[in-house]
Amino acid sequence: MYFNNITMHSFLPLLTGFFGALAHVLSGPDHLAAVTPFAIEEKQKAWKIGMFWGLGHISGMLLIGLLFAIFKNYIPVNKVSGYSEFFVGIILIGIGIWAIMKATNSKLSTKIFHLHFNDKVYTHYHKGDLHTHKEDIISSKKKVLKNNASAYYVGTIHGFAGIAHFLLFLPVLGFTSYLEIANYLIGFAIGTIVAMTIYAFLLGKISHFFHSSNKSTFKNLRIFSGILAIIVGIYWMVAN
Repeated sequence: MYFNNITMHSFLPLLTGFFGALAHVLSGPDHLAAVTPFAIEEKQKAWKIGMFWGLGHISGMLLIGLLFAIFKNYIPVNKVSGYSEFFVGIILIGIGIWAIMKATNSKLSTKIFHLHFNDKVYTHYHKGDLHTHKEDIISSKKKVLKNNASAYYVGTIHGFAGIAHFLLFLPVLGFTSYLEIANYLIGFAIGTIVAMTIYAFLLGKISHFFHSSNKSTFKNLRIFSGILAIIVGIYWMVAN
């Protein structure tokens, strides 16, 4: 009986944290707007975007939460969260512009990738009448790592922004021990990563389908994701 009580006291906060994270992540338009353009661009590996955003979100919350716990008399957590919310809006607008430019190929020069006899990938530049070759070995792994890192950093800023609401909500749950609080935090971390990983995975599958079957729809999807990010970003800046 005692063992069952211990198990329940451990499992219930874990479960509460997990489902609380699902609701928190998937109900936040700023979360979805930030991940959507990256996930659409990655297509088959989009789940990594969601995972790294989730890791960043948890890292940001833990970092600012730890600093607040140590220096709570000196750190105005509400102001930090408010400034972070405003900064999230700026980032969303930047992501939206990036997504639209990627979709419409808004570049200063046209790049056409083709193979030379030595099997290396070169970038073919055309600028007016100027015709030059420049070796540019393309690494898809580097692009993936760059997007993963971007998702992580954006998730971290989101973690800073959401900490005030999280700290205010935690006492309402009525946990009476550090073990229960720790289990809740673990469940929240797992739920955050799982929720956004699944969302990004499904979005990547949809993106990959349209990329393979309907290029026009795929392009419109990318543009729409950019517009969505800009709209949410402007709203977030005004609201905060």
